[in-house]
Amino acid sequence: MARLNVNPTRMELTKLKKKLVSARRGHKLLKDKRDELMRQFMIMVKENRQLRSEVEAGISEANRYMAVAGSVMQREVLETALMLPKQEVELEVSEKNVMSVEIPVFVPKYRTSDSNDIYSYGMAFTSIDLDGAVSALSEIFPKMIRLAEVEKACQLMADEIEKTRRRVNALEHIMIPDYEETIKYITMKLSENERSTTTSLMKVKDMVLKDSHKYS
Repeated sequence: MARLNVNPTRMELTKLKKKLVSARRGHKLLKDKRDELMRQFMIMVKENRQLRSEVEAGISEANRYMAVAGSVMQREVLETALMLPKQEVELEVSEKNVMSVEIPVFVPKYRTSDSNDIYSYGMAFTSIDLDGAVSALSEIFPKMIRLAEVEKACQLMADEIEKTRRRVNALEHIMIPDYEETIKYITMKLSENERSTTTSLMKVKDMVLKDSHKYS
């Protein structure tokens, strides 16, 4: 705790008391924000772990299919089959506010809704394993987008939690104790001044009384 460098006056005391009330209110609000951010963050982290596990499993499955397809198909045929995709996708990027954190939202927009458009080739001259690889990647693609969204949200929320934690600590361990210590000091100083003034007045009164008796 450190006492603020202010004049020990009633005006300063009033100002500091108002600042202390505001600091305590801000401290409570920031603590509530930090706790809610932590709750939301833990939900996101849990979803992130689940999505990452599913995405990694889906990619591993696609890789297995693709390895088999590559072993039974000529490389030129495989490359030609995948050269001109029929399906296209665009991402609409927006944001949503979660406890003052702007979290990204990714919405995929497909060129067509036909599920067969994921296959950019005729199936007469390709391996069924290539179909399996393309299908596995198509199924996991929405989860990959959601995973990117959640991971970015976790990063942003972690940064905001850290900033909020520092503000809470600054209020709790520096500002509020400093205000309290300074208010205590000014209160004691004003009390001393009042006692000193009262003592001086009593002495003056005694002197006046003595003088009045002397000339009476």
